Amino acid sequence: MRGASKQHTTSAAADIRAYVEAQPPDARKVLRAMRAAIRAEAPQAVEHFSYGMPGFRLDGKTLVWYAAWKTHYSLYPIGTAIVRSLGSGLKGVETSSKGTIRFPAAKPPTTAIVKRLVKARMAQMRASNKS
Repeated sequence: MRGASKQHTTSAAADIRAYVEAQPPDARKVLRAMRAAIRAEAPQAVEHFSYGMPGFRLDGKTLVWYAAWKTHYSLYPIGTAIVRSLGSGLKGVETSSKGTIRFPAAKPPTTAIVKRLVKARMAQMRASNKS
């Protein structure tokens, strides 16, 4: 079992590297910064790659995915409760009721906002686990 887990992690790392390297230079820089911010806020999380996007799992459940698109950067799943709790810190950011948050390509997310979103998402997951 241990070997399979390591193999999966190795495969995810290769997929993530390929995904990032396939992006334009500016997007690569932003994705690397998002990845580092997520790692810093959730060092116990494990990287994974699914739905064609890099992400992190925490306790076997998806913590977040992050992605670069032509006109924006996204972080998933960031639900409406988290968006409401951060209020004015997310001005100019597009959100959806299904848990997507989109940062315009011209104004990518800061490390601080990614960390705040990840911290809020972890709190949400912990509360959900207690229910």
